[in-house]
Amino acid sequence: MSAVLIYDFPLESLNLELPFYACPVPAGFPAPADDHQEAALDLSRHLFTNPAATFLARVTGDSMIGAGIYAGDLIAVDRAISPTDGHIVVAVVDGEHTLKRLRLRDERIWLEAENDDYPALELLAGARLDVWGVVTHVIHALVTKKSALVRPLPPRL
Repeated sequence: MSAVLIYDFPLESLNLELPFYACPVPAGFPAPADDHQEAALDLSRHLFTNPAATFLARVTGDSMIGAGIYAGDLIAVDRAISPTDGHIVVAVVDGEHTLKRLRLRDERIWLEAENDDYPALELLAGARLDVWGVVTHVIHALVTKKSALVRPLPPRL
């Protein structure tokens, strides 16, 4: 089961301007390097379309791994987006937070995990569902802080 831990801090206090290089980084064959750097990229503008309606949360559990969302990831959740079928949402079902894909079809509502170990949760008459927002971005580390110790690169072959 995946759940979320909600963080309360003002997004406007985030200073997320980072260097941005204009050359695309192909994931296929290597391409020639581009030597020029563009103006700084404001990551908060890229991640938060509606900053006043957006919050960050940390994911726990493994029910959304099929969507590329893992335990420990940060998610950006926009409360200004109207949730529709297929959106990944932060929801509260009968008082418990969860992170799932929202499904709406033929007057039926259910929350779907992205891990075959978890069944879909259909909301039957009397169940209470509050959608807190739609997940717009996922941030997860490929290198942990412990493994990020600075080491020299191996010699070129």
